Amino acid sequence: MSGRAAGDTRTARGGRSGRMLSSLSVRNYRLYFWGYSVSVVGTWMQTLALALLVLRLSGSGSDLGLATGARFLPLVMLGPAAGLVADRYDKRRLLYVTQSSSAGIAVLFAVLTGLGAINVPTVIALSLALGMLTVFDNPARQSLIPELVPRERLTNAVTLNSVSVNMARVLGSAVGGALVAAVGLTACFALNAVSFLAVIASLAMMRKAEMTAVDRPPRQKGQIREGLRYVRGTPALLLPLVMLTVTGMLAYEFPVTLPLVARGALHGGAGTYGAMAAMMALGAVVGGLSLAGRSDGQRSGTLAVASVGWGVAILAAAVAPSLGWELAVLPFVGYGAIAFNSLSKTAMQLASVPSMRGRVMALWSMAWGGTTVLGGPLVGWVGQEFGSRWSLVAGGAPSVLLGLLMLPALRRSDRAPRAGNDASATLPGPAGTAS
Repeated sequence: MSGRAAGDTRTARGGRSGRMLSSLSVRNYRLYFWGYSVSVVGTWMQTLALALLVLRLSGSGSDLGLATGARFLPLVMLGPAAGLVADRYDKRRLLYVTQSSSAGIAVLFAVLTGLGAINVPTVIALSLALGMLTVFDNPARQSLIPELVPRERLTNAVTLNSVSVNMARVLGSAVGGALVAAVGLTACFALNAVSFLAVIASLAMMRKAEMTAVDRPPRQKGQIREGLRYVRGTPALLLPLVMLTVTGMLAYEFPVTLPLVARGALHGGAGTYGAMAAMMALGAVVGGLSLAGRSDGQRSGTLAVASVGWGVAILAAAVAPSLGWELAVLPFVGYGAIAFNSLSKTAMQLASVPSMRGRVMALWSMAWGGTTVLGGPLVGWVGQEFGSRWSLVAGGAPSVLLGLLMLPALRRSDRAPRAGNDASATLPGPAGTAS
């Protein structure tokens, strides 16, 4: 019996709990899940350490926004091209390069911080270099998931992947905050470098014979434009992408907003920020596990509802009068974030044909993370000029409004046929020509 068939049998016996964790019965996905879970713990430790490092060096919200935005600048400049690379080449080999090189940058952060030889321009330069790797890593990593699990488990696999990120955020934020308080920032960077070994090992252990074969598009002119036309002509892709662009730029700026609120409105430090990030991530874990067992995640209209609920939670966090209230509200912010993230990611994966999936997910990464190039400095400036709480309002209010405005259009796209349901669906025009 194949690994997937055995997994189907175990899932059938397990009821709702089996559905919730069904993708983990697939060996290749299980390796992916645990490898990246370990690696992302280190990533969040480094994210926390970088935010505190910039605030320690300059104390400026704008500098923090610039350092955060520098990592995402390559997503804006190279996103579509990186997606095409993910479509053309073996994704595992590409990930070997990006993950090992990212480990090298973490080593540089550790050495320079430990020697006291780091400053804000250096942080920005290294963040930019990390972004150059991330722009190729993201579409390869996201579009690899459909090759690891059968189509009927894709929603579950994508949601569990988001759960693993947020479980790692809980551990990374808590451990990172404790390490900074106990031994300093350098340890966070050093442990992040070591954590990349887990994902590299998981990639090496995957069985290629158990992966879904995907035809790679031949090298032709105009393939980036072809991908853009494909998304523009597919409402089930375009509408979520518009929502992701707005919310990614203004709402999902927590590496900027949470440190500002911790230092400003709540008069705290590393421990306060770590606790806030951990509580937000805890809510995301609970929400993700709940979503993983549901079957309605493929309806795009649900994305608009998630946007409204997430925006309301962010606004509640903005007006929380004390740390206790803030920690009580942040789990709902985390729940809303993972719901919106997972629903948008699943909708775009399912609505795209396999040969376009790398380019589609590159645009997803651009909208969700690349907009930080503008949003990070903008939200940082809002928090610095008008007060730290307003940095949250700048994201919460647009999320509510956008969800209300987009709900009718998303419901109409639910009723339209989706090209992504057929791997052989016709694309909008041949490569290099106008449709």
